[in-house]
Parts: sequence; structure tokens; C-alpha cells
Amino acid sequence: MERIWLKHYPPGVPADIDPSRYTSLVAMFEESFQAHRGKDAFICMGRTIDYDELDSASRDFAAWLQGKGVPRGARVAIMLPNILQNPVAMVGALRAGMTVVNVNPLYTPRELEFQLRDSGAEVIVVLENFAHHLAEIIDKTNVKHVVIASMGDMLGALKGGIVNLVVRRVKKMVPPYSLPGASRFNQALAQGRGLTLQKPTITANDVAFLQYTGGTTGIAKGATLTHRNIVANMLQADAWLQTALMAEPRVDQLFMVAALPLYHIFALTACALMGVRLGAVCLLIPNPRDLRNLIAELSKYQVSYFPAVNTLFNAMLNHRDFGKIDWSHLKSAIGGGMAVQRAVAERWLKATGKPIIEAYGLSETSPGLTANRCDITEWTGTIGLPFPSTEISIRGNDDKEVPLGEAGEICARGPQVMIGYWNRPDETARVMTPDGFFRTGDIGVMDDNGQTRIVDRKKDMISVSGFKVFPNEVEDVAMMQGGVMECAAIGVPDVHSGEAVKLFAVRKSPELDETALRDYLHGRLAGYKLPKYIEFRDELPKTNVGKILRRALRDEPGEPAA
Repeated sequence: MERIWLKHYPPGVPADIDPSRYTSLVAMFEESFQAHRGKDAFICMGRTIDYDELDSASRDFAAWLQGKGVPRGARVAIMLPNILQNPVAMVGALRAGMTVVNVNPLYTPRELEFQLRDSGAEVIVVLENFAHHLAEIIDKTNVKHVVIASMGDMLGALKGGIVNLVVRRVKKMVPPYSLPGASRFNQALAQGRGLTLQKPTITANDVAFLQYTGGTTGIAKGATLTHRNIVANMLQADAWLQTALMAEPRVDQLFMVAALPLYHIFALTACALMGVRLGAVCLLIPNPRDLRNLIAELSKYQVSYFPAVNTLFNAMLNHRDFGKIDWSHLKSAIGGGMAVQRAVAERWLKATGKPIIEAYGLSETSPGLTANRCDITEWTGTIGLPFPSTEISIRGNDDKEVPLGEAGEICARGPQVMIGYWNRPDETARVMTPDGFFRTGDIGVMDDNGQTRIVDRKKDMISVSGFKVFPNEVEDVAMMQGGVMECAAIGVPDVHSGEAVKLFAVRKSPELDETALRDYLHGRLAGYKLPKYIEFRDELPKTNVGKILRRALRDEPGEPAA
């Protein structure tokens, strides 16, 4: 279709970017290392490393990998929380010409075994807190080299020693494990320091990341992302963000916050990679679920760039210490990973003076596909406009484009779209259209300005007597009631209507009861959209990035509704 959205681009944002501007992500890194020498790069637990140290430490790790005989193109698994070792290991593996496999540190042994076996990883960098899980299954994998990191590795001798003592002896957070022949992280860096890095030739088509999907809709699959995919998305996001970056207030250096885990594609690209691209300093938060410590940490700085998911924005807004954070230098709050709800967006704008810029993408698309303009002044209820060099097409089940204003599956084509799922050609074929568009599985409606509004996940749609009910809409209305902290709507079997809507809700106070919530929803939702069942809970199941898992609620045992 005609790219009708281009006429609504902010001034200065190009229609297209040139993915061939850099031969690889490594070339982009090396340019940033030179351009930002002396500037701070990452902060964690009060310790800062600058771009020179990131350059040298990642080079040392790359040389160590080569010294161990790990071949170019081998997969290096990184099983670390947001600590300084994470970007060092990631950049180092890429500089050695290898492929990074991001692994959730909270995986069970079964989940870890699956990902290591599926990816064929030969190396793993793991935090000692989780090494016991690796020890259980390592013999069933192809892993040949293990690097064990500890929380205090890069915090300096004194502070690092104290942190490790507390983690190991006081809090007893390191269960016993046996991994004979494993190397310590600092030992690997020291050995690499004495070796020469043989810079490999890395091409745009080499694989940079195997980014495993969250598995919220089925078995986890590795999205194969090339250097070209990631470089393209960096250039697209960079071009899009310029409206915010050039606006007041001016800052000497962008201060970013990585409160979301770097093993997730959103934080990986929006924080770690984009931070290096822009010469920003990025604050790494190892445990964002500890809201008190998160807010205490943010209170020490003047934050200018804050990516988060709706549940984190919401949780922060409801914390009594939220007002202690200085948002006067905030340029952009980016919402991704899940839909941003109106109630949360409006409270955030009132509290900080800046709107949440909702963006949209998936692991398979590096991830950015669309975003709201950075100069919006209020919540739009859409995922915005397609990025430069990106095509969005709303299609029916027959793969044909539907008219503007009609709902269909959001399909995307652009240089950031993966080359396929790792070793799964059948799954790749299932999600790609004959003309090269990726089927996202999300249902959306595009307006005549080219803005798209997501109505729901294809698999989450509820059918009540043949009428389609989108859970997002039910949840959004329920959140507007004011007494609901968070909620999730699912379809449950019903003998009369096929399916009925069930709403799970976490309330802010016990004063909210089912009658009050029903009274609010009545008249704001069509009759068939009204929840037949409402269940209050203390918490809802979530992914480790904070996305509410409707699937987990659907999979709970229960009797068909009468």
C-alpha cells in the first residue's frame, strides 16, 4: 500500500534509513567508543564504567573467547541480570564474531536446557547465583566453556568483596554447585588482556543475536537477528528519537534507565544498544521488582530517557516515594512490551509533565516497528506510525489487505525483520506471507493518517455468541474505574455463548467489591463484553519483563462455566 503515514512524520525524520551505513553492529560500537571516549557508559550499584573501559574490557573478553578456540559464529549464551558484566560480555562476544543468545537468569533447569540445546551454545556466562541450575543440565548440552560471574566482579576490590560476601554468606543467595573447569569472569578478562584480538570480518548478514520469544503463545523459538537487522533498527529508532533529543531541556549527556532486563529485546535495544549508539550513560537496575530500591536509585539522578512496560509505570505511580524522583530533565518515557493503558498514561503525564511514547515491536523485528511521534502531548491510544523503511499492512485471513478502519492482522516488512526462526523453517514459513511480510499475530486497525491501534492478540480474542471481544478493551475500561491496580480478561467456556468474559483484578483497597466494579463497567461496555465472572486476586502472573500472562490464567484448571 501507499505509505500514507509519511506525510504525518515529524519534521526532520527521513522516510528511509540506509542499513548499509555500517557493515556490522561492531562497526557501530567502535565508532561510538571513539566518539565518546571519557564519557560514562554504564552505572550499576554505584560503580561506573566509561566508554574506554567498555571498549577495553569487551576487547579482553573477545580475545579470551578466541584464545579458547571458540570459532567465529559460535553461540555465546549470556545468563546475567542487569549488571556491568552483561554489556561487557555481550559486546565482547559480538566483537569476536560470535552470536549472542540472551538467557533469562530465572529459567528453571528444564527451560535452560531447552534453550542451550536448541541454540547449540558452546559458551555460557552465568551469574553464580544461578550456576546450580546450569550444573544440573550442562552434560545434556553442547556447552564447552563456562564463565561464572559474581555480583561484585566489576565493583572494585573493596566494594566488590563486600557485595560478594553479603550475597554468598549473609543472604545465602548462591546455592552449592559443581562446574569443573569453569572460569571466573574477572579471570577471563585478565587472561584476555594478555592476548591479541584477531579482528574477524563481520558482515551485515552474520547472525548477531538469537533472541528467544517469551513463549507466551507456545514453545519458545529463537528469532534469528542479523547485524543488518539490529543496525537498521538502531538507525530507525535514532532517527525517530531526534525530535525528543533535540527538544528542551538540553542535557550534556543522555541519562537512560535500564529497569527492564537486558535479556529482553526491548531493554536490549532501547537501553543497552541505543545507549551506546547515542553515547548515553545507562543506569542498570538488577532487580526492578524491588520498587523501594528502584525509586531510591532513580532519586539520585536526573533521568532523561525511561523505557518501561505499562505494569512498571503503574507500579511506580502507586508507590508512596514516586514523588521523590526528579523528572525535570525527562525527554522521553517509552512504553513497550504490552499496551499502555489510558489510566496509567494520564497519571504519568500529570505526575511527570511528559507523555508516555508508546512504541510497538516484537523479538522477531529487532524489535521496533512503530512508535508515536515524540512531540505528542497526550495519550493517543495507538501504537503510532511505522518507522522509516518500515511497511505496515493490515490483512485478513486470506492475506489480503483490508480497507482502512477495518480490523485485521498487523503484518510488517522492513530491514529489521528477522531472517527466520533458528532451525525452524516450518515455523518461519507459517509467519511469513508470500510477499515477505511478517505476521505479528496482533489484531489492529489503521486510520487514514497511518496510525495503528491494536485491538488484541489473535489468540487472546474472546468469542461471545459469535461476537468478538478484545481483552484489551475490557481491561482498559476496568482500569479507568480507579480502584483497580491491574487486571486481565480472558475467555472461559460457557454452555450458552461458547465463551464468556472473565476478569481477574488486583484492587488498590478492599473497599472495591464486585458490585461496584460491575456497576462501573455496565454502560461503558456492550452487554456481550461485560465480564460474566470477576475474580479478585492479590497478584497476577507475569513474564519476567512484567507483561501479564493471560495464557497462564487460561491454563488454570477449572470447570466449564454453566
